[in-house]
Amino acid sequence: MASCAWLVAASCAGFSLMAHAVTPAEQLAGYTAQAGVPAQPQRGQQLFTTTHGKAWSCASCHTAQPTVAGKHASTGKSIGPLAPAFNAERFTDSAKTEKWFRRNCNDVMSRECTAAEKADVLAWLLTFKP
Repeated sequence: MASCAWLVAASCAGFSLMAHAVTPAEQLAGYTAQAGVPAQPQRGQQLFTTTHGKAWSCASCHTAQPTVAGKHASTGKSIGPLAPAFNAERFTDSAKTEKWFRRNCNDVMSRECTAAEKADVLAWLLTFKP
């Protein structure tokens, strides 16, 4: 009986972890729904490559070509490609996606990104194909 309870607990824990696993397209759909307007890849590219009152843009670390590895501008730490087609782990965990959008938007723009901005950037990143 105790082993059965352990199995149920492990299964529930696995399901709660899986709840955060998503596809990039599902995350894009969620941001687009939150924004209430269609995502625009061109606007995402512009947001990604432009500085916003600070010395950095998203491209400062991720490069303007997000199909290749980047490097953190101040730490020098390697950063894998951002485009999901070139890095299968990108945008597959909603909690991680939110964490990094929050951190990086604050670093680049001194504020959190809006749902529309996240949708635009993700829509642009999804245009890259191998």
